[in-house]
Amino acid sequence: MNLPEIHDFLGCRTPDAWVAAALADQETLLIDHKNNEYKAASTAMALMAKYATHLDLINFMSRLAREELVHHEQVLRIMKRRKIDLKPVSASRYASGLRKLVRNHEPQKLADTLVVGAFIEARSCERFEALVPHLDEDLGKFYGGLLKSEARHYQGYLKLAYQYGDAREVDHCIEKVRVAERELIESPDEEFRFHSGVPA
Repeated sequence: MNLPEIHDFLGCRTPDAWVAAALADQETLLIDHKNNEYKAASTAMALMAKYATHLDLINFMSRLAREELVHHEQVLRIMKRRKIDLKPVSASRYASGLRKLVRNHEPQKLADTLVVGAFIEARSCERFEALVPHLDEDLGKFYGGLLKSEARHYQGYLKLAYQYGDAREVDHCIEKVRVAERELIESPDEEFRFHSGVPA
């Protein structure tokens, strides 16, 4: 599946070393992926609560939260079939690293938060794409199916950023986040996670 829009949006492609690490530790990959789906749903619901007068945002986030929870359940089913036990896995530095760039005052805070959301969804999409050719049929089919929804989520986040923010400021935020996101993806990481950098 060709995803030129996603590739243009992101500052780099996933390094081969990360793909090799993911294939070598599919247990951690699935546990962290499950956690990320839950966190994505939680983030969407938190945004709905915080921006309770933003109708288009609430509509989008409500659908997104439902979809992310379905994905969460699907990953749980795959883990059960593969006899992978649930265990605590710490969060990667990725999302918190990107959120440091979000400004504290409104309406910039909302627009920046939505831009960060767009990058997280775009990177998830690109990572699924990088993994699919190397996975077994069961997991490959599932991750291949997630590509489209992650791409749709990325587009939704970005559209809302421009709707609720100043276009020039959103463009500037995208450039800033792109540089930081690339650094997080290409720099060494001690722990393997779904959004981790190059294995140290």
